[in-house]
Amino acid sequence: MSTTFQLDTATSRANPTPAPMKRLTVPKIRQRKKDGVTAEPLVMLTAYTARQAQLLDAHCDLLLVGDSLGQVIYGLPSTIPVTLDMMANHAAAVVRGSYHSVVVVDMPFGSYEASKEQAFESASYLLKQSGAAAVKLEGGQAMAETVAFLNQRGIPVMGHVGLTPQAVNVLGGYAARGRSDAEADKIVSDAEALDEAGAFAIVIEGVIEPIAIAATKAVTAPTIGIGASAQCDGQVLVTEDMLGMFERVPRFVKRYEDIASVIETTVQKYAAEVRDRSFPGEEQTYQPKS
Repeated sequence: MSTTFQLDTATSRANPTPAPMKRLTVPKIRQRKKDGVTAEPLVMLTAYTARQAQLLDAHCDLLLVGDSLGQVIYGLPSTIPVTLDMMANHAAAVVRGSYHSVVVVDMPFGSYEASKEQAFESASYLLKQSGAAAVKLEGGQAMAETVAFLNQRGIPVMGHVGLTPQAVNVLGGYAARGRSDAEADKIVSDAEALDEAGAFAIVIEGVIEPIAIAATKAVTAPTIGIGASAQCDGQVLVTEDMLGMFERVPRFVKRYEDIASVIETTVQKYAAEVRDRSFPGEEQTYQPKS
């Protein structure tokens, strides 16, 4: 039987333990949309570490190792400085921590735009180093030829249209897209171009709802919305956003918990016990054997 390796959470050390391979596949994700309808919407969240993947895996269809890790993990001002090695290392951790979800890894800025050949070299590196099942890249018609090139060479690709964070310097910010007729038409045609090129799914980000719905209806591949519409074929959020790890909450995020407050309160208790010497107690120390 094929095996993957899980972290044994019963110990503080990362001891690998075998687990049956029951992972979803890219074709299974693609087949969820039949005759233009996805009966059960796809669930996708971002993941950057093995432990995070373990906690999310059973509840998701896809785990996205997003280049948002630049801001979430590394405190960078945008996704632009993220490197291939950053993506490969975090993707490998997520693969090790999961056994059910399809793991998709973002191709960082500058790793695929120059040519189809550059994209293949970068994508193959990411998949070899991490064991992820697919890559995601931003861009519509301009990237369609690259998507087809990768797909024909055995690399599944998830597309990304609408608000594309790697192009923030060209777009001039993170405002919603599709408000003008020309922009709306381009978003739909971008999605169609990626669909025709063989993208197995397409993220639609930061797009006014009627255009997100139109793009979803225009393509045979499942669409995954973020700041788009519940009528997309699935949804994705940055996990730290939906858990309430940051003070700023984008309009399109629903905060399901306030984990930041839980962490802060817990650390305050720890700090107080250290300072009044009530921690460690007898239960946390080793005493001489009688």
